[in-house]
Amino acid sequence: MAREQRGGGGGGGTELGRFLRARRSRVTPADVGLPEGVGLRRTPGLRREELATLAGVSIDYYTRLERGKETHPSPSVVDALAAALLLEDGERDHLRDLAACAARGTPGAPSAPSRSVHSGVGLLLEGMRPYPAHVVSRTLELVATNPGGLHLMAGLADWPARQRNIVRYVFLHPAARELFDDWENQIRGCVARLRTLAGTDPDAPDLTHLVDELLLKSPDFARLWERYDVQGHSHGHKTFHHPAVGDLTLGYQSMQLDGTSGHRLVAYYAEPGTPEYAALVLLDKAEHPHPHASPSGAGQPPVSPGRRPS
Repeated sequence: MAREQRGGGGGGGTELGRFLRARRSRVTPADVGLPEGVGLRRTPGLRREELATLAGVSIDYYTRLERGKETHPSPSVVDALAAALLLEDGERDHLRDLAACAARGTPGAPSAPSRSVHSGVGLLLEGMRPYPAHVVSRTLELVATNPGGLHLMAGLADWPARQRNIVRYVFLHPAARELFDDWENQIRGCVARLRTLAGTDPDAPDLTHLVDELLLKSPDFARLWERYDVQGHSHGHKTFHHPAVGDLTLGYQSMQLDGTSGHRLVAYYAEPGTPEYAALVLLDKAEHPHPHASPSGAGQPPVSPGRRPS
């Protein structure tokens, strides 16, 4: 699939230009205190001349930015564009990264990131049990996990290890839509992480293969990919409707692992003594969690016990 389709918007240009064009289409004149004007707008959002005026640059200069003809905007221009587009902090940082990448020009051949993790990371995952935890790559491939970190994603263990990717799971696995209480928010966060990577490393093989697959197989992914959202979530709470242990709301924390190729550790937790904690104990011990098992086990099929690694 062509890079233009992966990038969105078509017509070539730079990731900086495509991002500006996508975000301009999402800001209305009313959002920034401008009148709607006379006549039918050909495209949604602000016109180029309106955004250029708000940012204090000429229409010609801004047009060249969108078309990839101008690749060295000053920090003050980038910040002015971010303010005019009403970008939040994470989006503003992403715009700055895109501007820096545009100024550097064509990058060298991208390298494939490592899928391996240091032995110490494996010890950390083991020590966190029964809390579910896993390590994901920059494209959210599952590269290491403890039992709960795998079984929390109902049905993911049925896939071969090389196919286990959190983005692929949430869009393509039939269990995912029912598992997450707020599935739409979940998929938005996944796409935002990939969009952030696409802005600074658009030709990376691990990214392009995954994006091409999902653009082909998932209309929901294609819809969100065109939005250029880049705001992910690193902590908070998620509610699951798990077929093996029922409903549970867990806290989660995602953190970057230093010294890796963009790997992140994602961990889920619950207060000891709560029903959620009891459910996590079951998931931690289960080799293949049986549907409809409850934390108490009363009146439900038993969950086969697992074995902790020695």
